[in-house]
Amino acid sequence: MPTTPTVEERAGCGLGARLAVWLMRRFLRPLVARLPWTPYTLRFAPLLDLAGFLMLPPRGTRVARVRGLSCPAEWVRGPGVTGVGDKVILYFHGGGFVACGLRTHRRMIARISQAADMPVLSVAYRMQPRVTIATSVSDCSNAYGWLLEEGHEPADIVVAGDSAGGYLAFMAPLHALRDGLPPPAGIAALSPFTELDIAGKIAHANAALDPFIPAPRLRDMVRTCFPGAEVTDPWLSPVHADLGGLPPVLIQVGSVEVLRSDAELMAGRLGAADVPCTLQIWEGQMHVFQIFADISREGLAAISEIGAFARAVTGLTVRREAA
Repeated sequence: MPTTPTVEERAGCGLGARLAVWLMRRFLRPLVARLPWTPYTLRFAPLLDLAGFLMLPPRGTRVARVRGLSCPAEWVRGPGVTGVGDKVILYFHGGGFVACGLRTHRRMIARISQAADMPVLSVAYRMQPRVTIATSVSDCSNAYGWLLEEGHEPADIVVAGDSAGGYLAFMAPLHALRDGLPPPAGIAALSPFTELDIAGKIAHANAALDPFIPAPRLRDMVRTCFPGAEVTDPWLSPVHADLGGLPPVLIQVGSVEVLRSDAELMAGRLGAADVPCTLQIWEGQMHVFQIFADISREGLAAISEIGAFARAVTGLTVRREAA
């Protein structure tokens, strides 16, 4: 029976967020629009993760490398998080399927860990163009299976991710379900990429407003990361998949970003599949604004909401505030 997604429009855009939007539109968007998108140049994109050393996690964060997976991963425990108990978050970073990693997202993930009061398994899945998208999805679904093998109950696991990682936060559980594994307790997706067809994004009003992502550039991403793919393939495009077995979902998106179209479309498809979904649209915020929480109070508020969602779907009652 179809349900109607809950849409929450979060008003308010502070000076810090407005400054970040201006800087991105003035300096980063022109750079993204002009960078050559070729298999050769993209081989250097993962080096962006090295810049993550500048984004130190909050004081008191503990990080421990994980062995035994098909890709690098680490446990991140935010300040005050003991890790006692079995409730965890499984997180996949964004970066257009070609960039970023454990370092670039460690600060934000530590804040999410603290807000949820549970450890986060951060997974650096292998990326394009070195491997196929099927390998990336496999790395993520295998990480979910690994948590189950380690003794974590499905009802104690929340799968989360941003942007390309938001795509994987949907695809990993879908592939796990296909392989006979039970679903996690919930899915939290931050500005997720969910639709391989770029036409809707280019036609969306936010194509002219997004301060970071030039919509036509997404065509290059799809051509490179999904070569020859049929855009309606249910095993590659979340919005075309059978979503009926998925758990409750939280989607957060900025009101001016081009991937708002993907977030709204995915929320509608989840509702049609009778999957409980809350879509939060944050006024004036850009793509994955949560990572800019140091200058945007709305980023901290959104992280607090992610923590509350993780606690609610796993039944955890303890609450801590993000640093």
